[in-house]
Amino acid sequence: MGIMERLGITGEKRETIENPQVPISNRNILKFFGLEDTSLTGETVSVESALGIPAVWAAVNFLSGMFAGLPLQVFKKVGDDRVKVKGGINSILHDNVNDQMSSYAWRMYSYTNVFTGGRAFTFIERNSSNKVTNLWPLDPVNVTVERKNGRLTYKHSEGGKTTIYEAAEIIDIPFLLTHDMVKHYSPIMTNRNTIGWILSMTRYGAKTFSNGGVPPFVIEGPFKSPGAIQRSADDLAAAVLKGAKEGRMAISLPDGHKILPIGFDAEKMQMSESQRFGIEQVARIYSMPPTFLQDLTHGTFSNTEQQDLHMVKHTAKRWIEQLEAELNLKLFGRKNNRLYVEMNLDGLLRGDFKSRIEGYSKGIQTAILTPNEARRRENLPDDPEGNKLLIQGATVPLGSQQLELIPIEGPDEAPDEEPDEEPTDD
Repeated sequence: MGIMERLGITGEKRETIENPQVPISNRNILKFFGLEDTSLTGETVSVESALGIPAVWAAVNFLSGMFAGLPLQVFKKVGDDRVKVKGGINSILHDNVNDQMSSYAWRMYSYTNVFTGGRAFTFIERNSSNKVTNLWPLDPVNVTVERKNGRLTYKHSEGGKTTIYEAAEIIDIPFLLTHDMVKHYSPIMTNRNTIGWILSMTRYGAKTFSNGGVPPFVIEGPFKSPGAIQRSADDLAAAVLKGAKEGRMAISLPDGHKILPIGFDAEKMQMSESQRFGIEQVARIYSMPPTFLQDLTHGTFSNTEQQDLHMVKHTAKRWIEQLEAELNLKLFGRKNNRLYVEMNLDGLLRGDFKSRIEGYSKGIQTAILTPNEARRRENLPDDPEGNKLLIQGATVPLGSQQLELIPIEGPDEAPDEEPDEEPTDD
């Protein structure tokens, strides 16, 4: 049984809510819902066109993959301690959200929608006992958010049927909400002019190189009539294209004619610098260091490491806390004070064996971790003697050191000297 059947959606498939008989393209769907627009450069910006920019593609894939790959687990508070929940909701969030999709695939899909269109929705399926049984991601194009009597509702329309969900039934992850807290901002559409500029620059370079690397030009010569001007332009343009196709390095001109370039020359324009600036602009849109978009122009050994820390402390932390807060509220409710969801950032060090071992070593030596706790994180079996907290023996309270008093000998005393004999009279 597919997701639509599980949600109770059946019937004919309709491609538009206005006229089900006229199919429309995905591009027109985005335009209908306000997810497509024309930038000041004249370029039509959409999610698909923006993903054609390598920097945007890299940013969306990197961020979505990173948050999809981090361990997501449920814990239960027991006094001052906590224990990991086994089975049930933990298996749903950590392993498979439903019988067709893994937790990784669900989060990858959700965050891809967040970093492109600006929002992700997931329906929470519960059984008669109000326990969560499945999570079903929804296509954001088919969801309309409304506020009625002060309460948010989510209207899902697909397959000719419309279903209205309450806020407690939907996991809602927006990129950034507008002032009314109903609509949202799309990172791509909000920055359409910057995206359009990058698209225009890419189009200009592609068009230039398709002409054999020859920029736009004008012809100067002794033309006798307007028809002669047009014929000369057509003949020279055809000659340039033919030369580019055949790999010829030169073309001939009639006597008295000259070619004068117009527009921007690629070299003088420093297109490589413009492309690099475009990467920096995309990095600003997604609040991520340029090194994560494969731009090491200004990267050094020290600042690249600091950018790695910046990524975790400022960018990743914001998205992780947002997801944890939304899941805790929608899955467990406001009155819950025992169960909570946590995403483990230690997963970012999964490929760095040296850093992990050094961290375990310091944790064990300072009585923060037991050896078995460290071994479990490496999927190793417990050791019979590994459940005790250890600390280095040299660390003791001040004043409790064992002091040994060693007598200090003074300098060797000089032997008594015999008194000088008194002079005697001969």
